[in-house]
Amino acid sequence: MLTVKALTSAYGSAQILNRVNLDLAKGEVVALLGRNGVGKTTLLKTVMAIVTPTGGETVLDGRAITNLRTHEIAKAGIGYVPQGRGIFDKLTVEENLKMGLRANPSASAGIPDFIFERFPILDERRRQVAGTMSGGQKQQLAISRAMCGDPKVLLLDEPSEGIQPNIIQDIGVFIRDLAKTRGISVLLVEQNLGLVKSAADRFAIMVKGDVVYGGAPAELDDEELLQRHLSV
Repeated sequence: MLTVKALTSAYGSAQILNRVNLDLAKGEVVALLGRNGVGKTTLLKTVMAIVTPTGGETVLDGRAITNLRTHEIAKAGIGYVPQGRGIFDKLTVEENLKMGLRANPSASAGIPDFIFERFPILDERRRQVAGTMSGGQKQQLAISRAMCGDPKVLLLDEPSEGIQPNIIQDIGVFIRDLAKTRGISVLLVEQNLGLVKSAADRFAIMVKGDVVYGGAPAELDDEELLQRHLSV
């Protein structure tokens, strides 16, 4: 569904991604792990053309999207939830969700019912200003807004950051549901290993701008592996 081939990008003269290769199959959840500063967020931003790629290729469902602009990539079928959520604090919950519809290829699309079924608090608070919600509720809103674009692939950057454990569990269940019942592929940048183990089919570890290791979530019980690649 999504293939990253020898992708490179930089901030000025500082090379960040070093020929990254990564694949996501349809309906697969892949967790991207690594220490701070290794390029995980930059990889998501480069896929979305927020950071301009300097080499390599990104292919979505057989179509090269490397040279598209960010809004065109969203229309092509990639939803993106950045670290920090990126919701519009001064808009209501419903207005935020309607903003997500702008990426939907169907001009007549409405807010999907399954969003309110999974996160009923969003239905109850449609008219609430989003900036007054809790961190966990904002994360639910951010993911739901991305889903309003009807994506084939969902990129999530640190969805567990700063939210309570019960909401993290709900998000994990939602991710699994998106993959298994709706066939959506998910690339999950995450440091919460509990969420990774519950939601991901496999993981990939980045070191110095490249993917150096991959495996099944059960391997994350290996303390030597964690010390080698993930400990500070």
